[in-house]
Amino acid sequence: MPTDAALAATRILRDGSLFQWYVIPIFVLVIYVYTTEIERKNWNLVFAGLAFWGMDWFNEIWNSLVFHFTNYAPVWGAPGETAYLIFIGLNIEICFMFAIAGIAFGKMLPKDKSLKIMGMNNRLFFAISGAIFCVIVELFLNAVDALTWDYSWWNIRAPWLIFLLGYFYFFLVSFWVHDMKTIRKKVVTVSLIYAVDIIGIIVFGVILKWI
Repeated sequence: MPTDAALAATRILRDGSLFQWYVIPIFVLVIYVYTTEIERKNWNLVFAGLAFWGMDWFNEIWNSLVFHFTNYAPVWGAPGETAYLIFIGLNIEICFMFAIAGIAFGKMLPKDKSLKIMGMNNRLFFAISGAIFCVIVELFLNAVDALTWDYSWWNIRAPWLIFLLGYFYFFLVSFWVHDMKTIRKKVVTVSLIYAVDIIGIIVFGVILKWI
């Protein structure tokens, strides 16, 4: 039996009547951020941002599958007010946020990949600190019921799982792509990430209608 939060999310899932006009300027902002970096030929940031965004899509697909197979709840849900709920745990506002977040965090990386911060590689330092920051934000979102958690192993008492599965590997993949030596490697890697996402959406969403 689905939880109240899961039921609330399914009731508004992909309901176009919820559309709000503020989505359009946010979408334009996403385009502006990417076109600005493309104009500057900051390919490291462009592909780091796309990799970060692609990893979030992957997370949202398996989160939706958790709800399908348990018929209880997703690991995280987004039943609150939104202009459009794409998946049970992903609304349009979160989607656009993750589209920009990878570029924002990528801008913090020092040019010197070997630089140590607090005795650790700076990429690892920013991956850890970035993931911790995101977990803290998520704790606040859960506190106001914008994001809901229904499992005892995914909540404020077990933040390490949110850290590891919710964010940490986003940063690792994004920074890995950022530091690839050739644009070709970046393109291939990001293309593979999105290929997995697209196949997942087509198979589990369009064909099987599980998500």
